[in-house]
Amino acid sequence: MDAVRRDLLPTLRLAWPVIVAELGWMFMGVVDTVMVGRIAPEAIGAVGLGSILYFSAAIFGMGLLLGLDTFVSQAYGAGNLRECHRWLRDGVHLAVLATLPLMGITFTMVAAMPLIGLHPDVQALTVPYVTVVAWGSLPLLLYAAFRRYLQALGIVRPVMITLLAANLINGGANWVLIYGHLGMPAMGVTGAAWATNIGRVFMAVSLLLVILRHEHAHKVGLFDVPFLQVEWDRLARLFRLGAPAATQLTAEVGVFGAVAALAGRIDPIALAAHQVALNLASVTFMVPLGLASAGAVRVGHAIGRRSVEEAASAGGAVIALALGFMSASALLFILGAGPLVRLFTSDPAVVSTGVILVRVAAAFQLSDGLQVVTTGALRGLGDTRTPMFTNLVGHWLIALPIAAIGGFTLGYGVVGLWVGLCVGLTLVGLFLLGVWRRHISDLRREPEAMARLAPGGAPQ
Repeated sequence: MDAVRRDLLPTLRLAWPVIVAELGWMFMGVVDTVMVGRIAPEAIGAVGLGSILYFSAAIFGMGLLLGLDTFVSQAYGAGNLRECHRWLRDGVHLAVLATLPLMGITFTMVAAMPLIGLHPDVQALTVPYVTVVAWGSLPLLLYAAFRRYLQALGIVRPVMITLLAANLINGGANWVLIYGHLGMPAMGVTGAAWATNIGRVFMAVSLLLVILRHEHAHKVGLFDVPFLQVEWDRLARLFRLGAPAATQLTAEVGVFGAVAALAGRIDPIALAAHQVALNLASVTFMVPLGLASAGAVRVGHAIGRRSVEEAASAGGAVIALALGFMSASALLFILGAGPLVRLFTSDPAVVSTGVILVRVAAAFQLSDGLQVVTTGALRGLGDTRTPMFTNLVGHWLIALPIAAIGGFTLGYGVVGLWVGLCVGLTLVGLFLLGVWRRHISDLRREPEAMARLAPGGAPQ
């Protein structure tokens, strides 16, 4: 416990810029929702549903690059900078290769959208939104590769600054393109999609410039690596480690997308309330998500140094910090649900349903924070498969059926859908905590097992 306490401040120093960056990422979506909310409730639902549907596919591409957390951080902990640079190159190659399949999946979802049975007013706005957003896939994946590399090296402040600046650019582009200012036509929901793409290009270019500036200042040998050379065996290793993490993220985001689609079958009010509550829950989720990234890096560095106790204290610190914050956010959701929902909309029907959903969200704050930080800590160990299987079972085989029964069979509507989500998150969080503790116990008892759990630490 003393080691965990000693790790709290170092973890916070690494985590707080990442947390701000995650919040900045989230607020781009919040700003989109607020700005289109002045149009109509179905515009809120369309942007929310369109974002979730797109990210249900895009998150897999971004998740493939989470293997960089493990490989780069462990190589950095082992003092092997050349290996870090090689993994950056491999991450860029994987991002480029994943772009076309991602866009193909997205356009297929657009074509299949009439089969979902959405409310016609929502569908008419969602289709063009998703179609436009799909064209920003390449800069999104390149941004993800650059970010994972920088964070694994502990270079986190530029990531934060980039996300904050991107929010200003996205907000300005929204103002111009949604409402038709500065001589541009009023594009409505589609304008929000183009603003999102502009922000993505800015983020990818900015982080690339950060990497180049770091090389210019410190001469760490970045260009000693042949960046045009494709090493397929390394890409396969990155894919094998990243694919389970991508599947885990897709399962988690996808179940929210499935619930959004189910809410869209009820009416625009239910979908709008779902989107407002999801935005609020997603904002608080960004804090443990940032802590999870810091946890993956610190655990990876410790494994690269072959120190079990450092890994244990790093993981314990992020778990403690996440539980503390999410306890406070649960209390905020219980006491301030009404004012929080009214930040997004003044529609009485949306507010009434949204308040109930926010209070349901309060019930899963602790488990949501717990599951994401334990997933990050496990990723630092090199274990991405356990969170994948746990999320698939917890969210899709348990939570979604409960949500459907509560929402439609029992007639509780969108509230019943959210109760199902609550059950799934709770089960996943508790199980992954047990897995983390078992891994650490095994490493203490059998230190040579570290080589099996940590494929990326040793110099090659």
